[in-house]
Amino acid sequence: MRWSLIYVLTRRALELVTFRIRGEAAKDVELLVLRHEVAVLRLKGAGSRSGL
Repeated sequence: MRWSLIYVLTRRALELVTFRIRGEAAKDVELLVLRHEVAVLRLKGAGSRSGL
């Protein structure tokens, strides 16, 4: 239990540091990738609904 708590806290701290270090370009790329994933999922969902 103690080690898992230490692991989670360390991981969150490293995520915050990484988030602060990343530049605007990395954030823009991440947003583009997420938007693309959403668009693909919408297309897949629309295709499965038309088959009903």
